[in-house]
Amino acid sequence: MSSWYEASARQRIDALADPDSFEEFIGPEEREVSPHLALFDLPEQFDDGIVVGRARLSGQPVLVAAQEGRFMGGAFGEVHGAKLTGLLRAARTLRCPVLILFDTGGVRLQEANAGEMAIAEIMREIVLARADDIPVVGLIGGRAGCFGGGGLIAGCCSTLVISEHGRLSVTGPEVIETNRGADEFDSKDRALVWRVTGGKHRYLIGGADLFVEDDVAAFRRAAIEGLSRRAALDILTLADEQKRLEHRLKRFGAMTEPRDVWAALGVLRPETVSGLATEAFLAEGLHKRENAHDAR
Repeated sequence: MSSWYEASARQRIDALADPDSFEEFIGPEEREVSPHLALFDLPEQFDDGIVVGRARLSGQPVLVAAQEGRFMGGAFGEVHGAKLTGLLRAARTLRCPVLILFDTGGVRLQEANAGEMAIAEIMREIVLARADDIPVVGLIGGRAGCFGGGGLIAGCCSTLVISEHGRLSVTGPEVIETNRGADEFDSKDRALVWRVTGGKHRYLIGGADLFVEDDVAAFRRAAIEGLSRRAALDILTLADEQKRLEHRLKRFGAMTEPRDVWAALGVLRPETVSGLATEAFLAEGLHKRENAHDAR
């Protein structure tokens, strides 16, 4: 299995971690299923769509959480969220970095209140971990992308890794279309979806830190690099981030098309950016990103 996009949650962990180093917490054998889905006659999954545990990455101890986008779109529910919250709390106790392999459409509507509470708890734990200088690295490149509350959690990570197949946003295309109509956002226009939420655009405007091929080995290398980056969340980091976001809004706030943003950044041939191979894209756009003074 070489494609991160095609892999399952467990396949991604196996490819990411050192061989035979992963130990799962609260595995399927413990039958910790959602207490709510049966009420809606919906199928359950014994790990509730998320795999958590500890492993080693290039010899370094890490805690790992991988969402399974093939189960309810990787959506957050009560058990799903509690497993990730507990893992992050353990990270602070163990002083151990965390890898979150995102693959989620957001919160389950069937468990909306519990899911929203879980999102808030997870964000709080990431902030507390980073305040203790513990890296929390997010990796995005799965089928479901990273939307809704998952997008908010991703924004709290110390480093974000994304591939061209990855998508990142708070509100998903289908949700926008449902609420505002296809004239506002046509979720069936795949080129539009990837121009707005796709990995290349997110990387160019500073929404992600590292851009990689859809390859498990590339994600592994990026995860190792992410663990070496500064993780501390302090007042200076927040002030720099605020300045960067204010600058982005001032420069691009009136633009409605991502290709206009690419042109303003000086990326050559913006109309062909979506077709550039990763190596060519990085060579062309790496030094032209909006977050040249990256302050994540």
